Amino acid sequence: MLRILIVDDHELLRKNIRRLLSTRLDFLICGEAEDGIQAVDKAKTLRPDVILMDVSMPRMDGVQAARIVRREVPESKVVIVSQNDRAIVARQTNEVRAAAFVAKSDLAEQLIPTLDGLTDI
Repeated sequence: MLRILIVDDHELLRKNIRRLLSTRLDFLICGEAEDGIQAVDKAKTLRPDVILMDVSMPRMDGVQAARIVRREVPESKVVIVSQNDRAIVARQTNEVRAAAFVAKSDLAEQLIPTLDGLTDI
């Protein structure tokens, strides 16, 4: 069972990701957060296998939150999810040592294969 924390400031997107992932019995959404501060707190408490982390959020952005999570909850893999410029987000993904990046426009096609690939890491 892959335990997943969804982090995005838009409730509708969190709901859509939850719906997409609900097609898989081996995925469990263990929590949701709407900003980077909540993401760090929930990651420390829930210890998810994977954190789907938006970049642009209020209070603390996903890049800052990913840095903290990678340091304080190193067993959790971070997947950056963003609609920002792909080249910039690819660089940010490498900087925070995230496991992967999925563009929001590609979630329907790429999120599940990306998560499946993480179980091999």
